[in-house]
Amino acid sequence: MATIAWIGLGNMGSRMSAHLIAAGHTVLGVDPSAAALEQAVAAGVTPAASVAEAVAAADAVITMLPKGEHVRRVYEGPDGVWEHAQQGAVLFDSSTVDIETSQWCHTGSAERGFAFVDAPVSGGTAGASDGTLAFMLGGAPQHVERVRELIGPMAGNVFATGGPTTGIAAKIVNNMMLFIAQQASAEGSQLALQLGLDPQVFWDVVSASSGRSWAQQTWYPVPGIVERAAANQNFDATFSADLARKDIGLAVRAGADTGVSLPGAHAAMAQLDRLIDEGLGHKDSSLVVKYSSPDGTVAGYAPESE
Repeated sequence: MATIAWIGLGNMGSRMSAHLIAAGHTVLGVDPSAAALEQAVAAGVTPAASVAEAVAAADAVITMLPKGEHVRRVYEGPDGVWEHAQQGAVLFDSSTVDIETSQWCHTGSAERGFAFVDAPVSGGTAGASDGTLAFMLGGAPQHVERVRELIGPMAGNVFATGGPTTGIAAKIVNNMMLFIAQQASAEGSQLALQLGLDPQVFWDVVSASSGRSWAQQTWYPVPGIVERAAANQNFDATFSADLARKDIGLAVRAGADTGVSLPGAHAAMAQLDRLIDEGLGHKDSSLVVKYSSPDGTVAGYAPESE
């Protein structure tokens, strides 16, 4: 069994690390949020006082952080991963970051003699809880195989996507498609209501038809249809609008860099921007559904309870 340092124990990390502990691994955890660390400790994570302390005796180091700037900060510097991780440890990042940051991690790790893999995940908090996440692994084949062995308890599917940064590239494109599909689910749910369709009946129809998508199956923005959907919890975040905007923004930037036209991504991003501009970036990204409602109100959301 391995000793694993986990840096970033938010909504995803706390759930994912629990599966490693159940499999017999030791997980040392670090998070600036006391609440996040407390939740992880309740699941069996051993708290560490610092990144340096967590990684010093770890066989593997996992980072799962909100943005590229956070990943860079954790890796470099006198208290960072590169300075304190033991030689022979495998490092992998499951954050959703820009391609440049991922390449920076690969290059910097190689220069210091560390194995590094970009290892983003898809499946949301439900997949993290259930241990059914899809992992996309980019890096040298021998490093990818080391990571594959470790992540088994957390994964439903593991894909070796190719060389460095191909894992994060796959994640960026996947999440772009997710948020475009989320927009379709928002618009479809509201049009169906206005046309007099029963929400459950319509959801069942789509589930057996060509409009089916992961967003429709998991985040349907009408309460009482999908148990884990944020619509049942006043649209409290399972995937916040802030993080969704960050992710789709990475795809839009990649499109600009490569000359690929992404009108659907731009449209979905604009709706997320509206939520953020209203001060609702902390709410679930599926709350974009309110912009498809004729009067701006939607079942399941009570602004006055904020």
